[in-house]
Amino acid sequence: MVRAVMVQGTSSGAGKSTLVAGLCRVLARRGVRVAPFKPQNMSLNSAVAADGGEIGRAQALQAQAARVPASTDMNPVLIKPTSDTRAQVVVSGRPRAELDATQYQDLKPRFRAAVLEAFERLRGQFDALLVEGAGSPAEVNLRAHDIANMGFAEAADCPVLLVADIDRGGAFAQIVGTLECLSPTERERVFGFVINRFRGERRLLLPGLEWLQARTGKPVLGVLPFLEGLALDAEDALPERVAGPNGPFRVAVPVYPRVSNHTDLDALRLHPEIELRFVGPGEPLPAADLVVLPGSKNVRADLDFLEAQGWGSALRKHLRYGGKLVAICGGMQMLGRWIHDPAGVEGAAGSRCGLGLLEFDTVLCKEKRLRNVEGVLFPGSTREAPLAGYEIHMGVSKGRALDRPAAHLEGRPDGALSDDGQILATYAHGLFDRPEACAAILAWAGLAGAQGVDLNAKREASLDRLADCIERELKLELILPHLRRD
Repeated sequence: MVRAVMVQGTSSGAGKSTLVAGLCRVLARRGVRVAPFKPQNMSLNSAVAADGGEIGRAQALQAQAARVPASTDMNPVLIKPTSDTRAQVVVSGRPRAELDATQYQDLKPRFRAAVLEAFERLRGQFDALLVEGAGSPAEVNLRAHDIANMGFAEAADCPVLLVADIDRGGAFAQIVGTLECLSPTERERVFGFVINRFRGERRLLLPGLEWLQARTGKPVLGVLPFLEGLALDAEDALPERVAGPNGPFRVAVPVYPRVSNHTDLDALRLHPEIELRFVGPGEPLPAADLVVLPGSKNVRADLDFLEAQGWGSALRKHLRYGGKLVAICGGMQMLGRWIHDPAGVEGAAGSRCGLGLLEFDTVLCKEKRLRNVEGVLFPGSTREAPLAGYEIHMGVSKGRALDRPAAHLEGRPDGALSDDGQILATYAHGLFDRPEACAAILAWAGLAGAQGVDLNAKREASLDRLADCIERELKLELILPHLRRD
């Protein structure tokens, strides 16, 4: 029987996603057919899997690390918050329901079957599985019918590797406290710890490691250093470094509460000639050469927020002074005349006027468009460049502005270029990921002689660098036997 190891964390952001990705690459390089699996993910960064369903972006990255196509079985339950108390629940790659937190807890037993079925299908296809937990197993208020952490580990009989982020402080207390919150059988499943993001002198850490092993009776299986500059897709949170180098070209990105797929900005964030700034609540929109409106999981509410911050008037001023604007997916929908939500897809049914910068209207609908796409940007012009990305949206836009498309995707028009040449709007996520498309947009926006960033090459180099570090620092001889077939 194919075995699995589950990586759980003492908190969100402890490094579970990165560790699973690194271990996937370690095993793939050794010729093992390995796959990632996350029973339940809560994230607004998502991807379209090879089989056409939606999964968390981190699982798509982990599949790339494992050198296998991403599938919806790798993340059978994806929760996409639309407010602080409500979320869209995606099951087996497709939207299942819009639920509040209490309703979701009540329905978890029903989703458990989908999780275990997906896990069993993967076990039939691969030699080993690396499972990622969600948040922390110490969230005792969520233990009932748990499918994300120890509840899954118990049901699937997975040994557990516990990771803690020492850079934030309190790692020893987090590990001991986590174990104290577990049942005896759950504690028994934890076979060791990984200390993540360590900076400093290792000798000074040694007494703490010895104390931890004596206190818990479980080994520390390695200490991973803080690795600067990894170009890996974030699971959900904005990157800790929210600005690139002080390049000559300035890009500003307004960050609304339900911003989605901000990984679209990674190629700009890593560009050596760009200073990229994520603009948060209470901050004015700074002077910039290019403003990018990213996607949104709640377009009308995020547009309310944008206007309340004064960013709407700042955008109009930016355009009056000749600045360029790129809008992606939900950001594109904000630019039109009206956003209609007759079915209450993203909250209460109703309509809201858009920014009115492009002549089209959008109707939100329950059917979600999910597809990986290829095509060309700036079709028919001297700037024409190849584009590859993906669509994840629940709206249909119609209007005169779309008669001048920004792209052709799979042979059909997409998005809009404004008549004055200052606005580019598209439904295509991953807009900047191809270096040719990135260079074409930057040239259009005014960066002379622009070169694109090869994001995929950077991602591959980062995965190999991460795997090299894991090979050096972790006691793999104590981890990998847990993945052998019974």
